[in-house]
Amino acid sequence: MSTRTPRNRLWRPAVAAAAVITVTAGVSGATPGAGKASGVPQLGLVAASKSVTLDSWTEDPGVYLDLGTYLTASGAPLELRVTRKSYKDPVVATQVIRDGARTRTRVLPAGTVKDFSGLPGFVRITVRDAAGKIVVNRSESFCPNNASGRIQPEAPATSKYPESCPTNPFTLGSVWGVEKGWASNTYAGYYAAPVVLPAGQYTAEVAVAPRYRMLFGVTGKPQTVKVTVRERSWEEENPSSTARGSRAASGHAGHTGHAGHAGSRTPAPVSATTGAGPSYNVGHGPHPPAPAAVPWADKRLGFRPAQGETPGRTDGSRQAPAVAPEARRPTGRASVPDVPKPDLRSLPAYGITIGQTTGGEPGKDYLAFSANVWNAGPAQLVVDGFRKPGNALMDAYQYFYDASGKQVGYTPTGTMEWDPRPGHEHWHFTDFASYRLLKADKKETVRSGKEAFCLANTDAVDYTVKNANWHPGNTDLSTACGQENSISVREVLDVGSGDTYTQDLPGQSFDITGLPNGTYFIQVLANPEKRLKETDLGNNSALRKVVLGGKPGARTVTVPKHDLVTAP
Repeated sequence: MSTRTPRNRLWRPAVAAAAVITVTAGVSGATPGAGKASGVPQLGLVAASKSVTLDSWTEDPGVYLDLGTYLTASGAPLELRVTRKSYKDPVVATQVIRDGARTRTRVLPAGTVKDFSGLPGFVRITVRDAAGKIVVNRSESFCPNNASGRIQPEAPATSKYPESCPTNPFTLGSVWGVEKGWASNTYAGYYAAPVVLPAGQYTAEVAVAPRYRMLFGVTGKPQTVKVTVRERSWEEENPSSTARGSRAASGHAGHTGHAGHAGSRTPAPVSATTGAGPSYNVGHGPHPPAPAAVPWADKRLGFRPAQGETPGRTDGSRQAPAVAPEARRPTGRASVPDVPKPDLRSLPAYGITIGQTTGGEPGKDYLAFSANVWNAGPAQLVVDGFRKPGNALMDAYQYFYDASGKQVGYTPTGTMEWDPRPGHEHWHFTDFASYRLLKADKKETVRSGKEAFCLANTDAVDYTVKNANWHPGNTDLSTACGQENSISVREVLDVGSGDTYTQDLPGQSFDITGLPNGTYFIQVLANPEKRLKETDLGNNSALRKVVLGGKPGARTVTVPKHDLVTAP
């Protein structure tokens, strides 16, 4: 189950941080890069404060270098489209430059990006102790979608850009951006390790790497921040609790995964001074997020965008249908109209390991993995479940919408079932995906299983496809999958997003006890019964090669790289 961060330790400082960004950054970075061509962002590096205090916990020593430095964008947004044609092709980044109604692009030099987690080596951080000795000297990546805030009062009320950089190894396309009149935190979050520093006084210098200064025309000098490292003890401050929650309680908290999709994981390391809290579209698998990019103070206070401003969507997208299910099951004749439909696709399995599955039988060997099914669009997948009073199942219906978002049809599409297992406890749409372990010939099945999904937009798989929604709403199970006493449920898989399940529970992972060593393929198959109406049914399967070895009770698995993807 997910853990909840004490709100007073995270969100109240977030409001103060946003205010600091607006006042300080708005003064020190007012006109960086003046004189650039129209449509080209004027980028600068600023520090929100001249000093920060970082806590190191006795039970879990180390501080994360969230120093409150931000990349500012004035005059125009910084927008990057990061894509790969296939898993055989490298990841490339293209800058999108908008000048009124005119849009032009420039492809960044080969090797600028290596994956979808951000710009590698963007900043250089140097930390000196009170005697002037260098104790930290390292570079960190920068996700433009990091926690952010406005620096100019006339800036858009909300950022149109997504709220994190994806970490799924099979991501296909991403959009990164710093909104015009906004600033994005350069703190690398999960992508940087903590630094063990004794309590005391330090001076940190943060500088944008020369190659990025030249590439984007970043102006301004390196920023200097005074750092106080403070040692604290969770056990001493909370004698009735355990040290297990030290980082969460200190403000080092974030998205902890979605209960039922994967086991809980360490909360994202986030300083209490940034507001970089829960992040989205990061999956249920083993790949944690960087801090999210939203105006945290505005969001917590319930501010709304100005009239005419909408969440970031690609050109031609439609408004999402209501999050709430229909009040009653549909009536009239079912029909499948000639309107855009979703296109479900599977990603190759990843996070593949062998071990004792949670709740598995002693002495058994299991092959666990993560599986993702995503929607390539151009329409959302919308499924409503309606319950007959006292019945353990819901009747499920798929809905269809025209270009204006009006419902124009529906069709029965199976059932939803209540999953009472600890860590699940929500409604699952049955037969959404199936998994098979195939022999080397890729034909004969030696193990198989079906998975009922609670649909949630956990991973940003490709936000460059038509109609991709950069701000999907149902990113966690609490908003997506209902309660045991629900009379109806709406589950949505948005365009560009996917849902990852980690197969580490009995009936989900493969029991490989007794299987001979050798080469096999994990097949992930979306919509196996073809009950859902799609744009294309021919792209629902994905294969991942594995080689089993070892002995009973000590099995091994080798996962060859999948084209250019090396993640197991």
